[in-house]
Amino acid sequence: MTDDVMRFFAAWMLTHEVADEGLKAAVERGVSGGAEGMSGGADAFVDGLAAMVAEEKDKLKAELAARARGESLATDERSDPALEEIRFEVGEIRGRMDNLESILETILRKLETR
Repeated sequence: MTDDVMRFFAAWMLTHEVADEGLKAAVERGVSGGAEGMSGGADAFVDGLAAMVAEEKDKLKAELAARARGESLATDERSDPALEEIRFEVGEIRGRMDNLESILETILRKLETR
């Protein structure tokens, strides 16, 4: 049984290794193709997308490393109006839920004193 488990993990590791190498190659092709390469067919689109995702991954890694050091990394200062509106609405909903919770607790206390 131990051999089966080891074989499974070896196959899993090999699968991820091959996928990682394929993704790295796609990123390299996407970076070398530039923005105009995105229009060169299905593979070019995937390569360009992989390059863009890799760039965002690098930004995320830098942000997480800065947070771990206790620093704040200046992210894009422009805020998305739609996102800000959603945040406001979520805050409003949270306030209403807190209010409802308070009312329900009051009702429960009154029922318990009967």
